[in-house]
Amino acid sequence: MKINLSETAYYSFKFREYRLFWLAALFSNIGMWSLVYGRLWLMRTLTDSEILLGLVITANLTPVILFSLVGGILSDRYNRLKILRFTRFLFAIATFITGILIHTNIAEPWHVLVLASITGTLLALDIPARSAMVARIVPKSHLPGAIIMYSIIFGGAAVIGPLIFAPLVSVFGLHYLFYMIGSAYVFTVLILFMMQLSNHSTKAQVNVGNIKSLVEGFVYLKNQKTIKYIIMLGILVGLFGTSFETLLPVFTDEIYFGGTETYGQILLFLGSGGLFGTLILTFIGKRLSNFQALIVATILVGISLIVFSFISNLSLALMIVPIIGLVTVAKGTIGTTVIQTLVDDQFRGRIMSLQQWSWGASAFGGIFAGFMAQFFGAPITLFLGGLITIFVSIYTGLLLFRARTQKTEKKIVLKH
Repeated sequence: MKINLSETAYYSFKFREYRLFWLAALFSNIGMWSLVYGRLWLMRTLTDSEILLGLVITANLTPVILFSLVGGILSDRYNRLKILRFTRFLFAIATFITGILIHTNIAEPWHVLVLASITGTLLALDIPARSAMVARIVPKSHLPGAIIMYSIIFGGAAVIGPLIFAPLVSVFGLHYLFYMIGSAYVFTVLILFMMQLSNHSTKAQVNVGNIKSLVEGFVYLKNQKTIKYIIMLGILVGLFGTSFETLLPVFTDEIYFGGTETYGQILLFLGSGGLFGTLILTFIGKRLSNFQALIVATILVGISLIVFSFISNLSLALMIVPIIGLVTVAKGTIGTTVIQTLVDDQFRGRIMSLQQWSWGASAFGGIFAGFMAQFFGAPITLFLGGLITIFVSIYTGLLLFRARTQKTEKKIVLKH
């Protein structure tokens, strides 16, 4: 993974269209980050049930599994910028509704779950289009750097979000957090309307049937073993290794006996670690092969979760949390970079939608974590999640190594 971030940054910010995209990404990611953690904290204030806490993740990400392929097909057939304008506008409306429900003291757990399902459906349409747009804003030679830049923006949002979260909620109330998120989405929509539609049209033929288009995507994925195994790794880790974020309010409340400020502090350390991890990738990416770095990062995710599960002291926990953020972001960034670099553009939307199954798998991981924590406790649940993540990483690493070896042997045979 050869990365020259300075050249990519110069190229990107040299052109108005690209500057607008990065600015929209910043405000959108601040909104998305705050929405995810704000909704989890809202559910925790409404009920002490770990199961309902897990259901928030399930409600948000199940539509990603169900409809992401539809989003991928739409992304490969229609203008991706139009799709983003539509989804971000509806994100704003859903978020403002959440704030109003809290403000008027009528918010109930079922409201949170319904709104989470709505935003999850929007995500299924939004993510493939957004992911495919990244590959269009810079030449392919700058694609790894562009993905790193996007990750830096995401990491920056994960730092800005916690800085806003605690003081805003403590002083004004949780409803103002959602008003702020809605405003961020409105601002994102305004920026997107400043971008040129013609730069984000697709070359796909719209007369190709949806079923045929879907089958073509699966056939393409079947023949691309590296992409297939990386997506498989993401799905398995999503099922068993995502209990940390789901259970973080439980650790804050029951293990560290904290409130809003403690939760915001943990999230700040988590986001800072993620941002630092993205910056590290600009250096080690030149020295490690993609799949090796991916497997090492995923194994470290499992190890860090296991270590965190044994810690009951907040000060010690804050030393581990940045490491969790670092390796988690590194894993996601490397995996996305490999896929974006290898996939052909005409299949990009569909393949990126399939990659979102790894995120969508967290829907089932969330409910699994919720049930486990309800009956066995959050620490045991997190320990098991980390252990399974390690075994899954090693198994996938062996598959990737075998696929790479077979590909090398095939090239040698063809030469002779």
